[in-house]
Amino acid sequence: MAGIAELIRKEENGTISFGNYELPKKEKVDNFEYNGDLYKVKTFKDMTKLEKNGMIAYESVPGTTVYNYHVTENEVTFEVEGNEDAQLTLELAEDTEYEVSIDGARTGDIKTNITAKLVVGVELEHAEVVSIRIKKK
Repeated sequence: MAGIAELIRKEENGTISFGNYELPKKEKVDNFEYNGDLYKVKTFKDMTKLEKNGMIAYESVPGTTVYNYHVTENEVTFEVEGNEDAQLTLELAEDTEYEVSIDGARTGDIKTNITAKLVVGVELEHAEVVSIRIKKK
């Protein structure tokens, strides 16, 4: 699959996809409107960041490509792809416990603190696509 040529796009299923970990230098798209919110994406081989209304929603180090990113009040789901293992940081609700599943296997529970950040390590060998599900407990 590799990267999203336009850096961020709306999918027919009502989700968004973003990022391109193959870019040698940082590129960005600002003021991308989706469901009444404004998104900004910055991406390249070393980092991918998605902001929603000026707040960080997703960040990966190194860069990744995210497909079918969908957020509800109780759950975040998406597929992620990259050339190497990545650390994903998502901003969710503060002081809340979440159940994390990777490719359908429950990896455990993670509780956010007052910064509302949840950090997950993901193995992305050989640019395979990995499904992520983070559900509020």
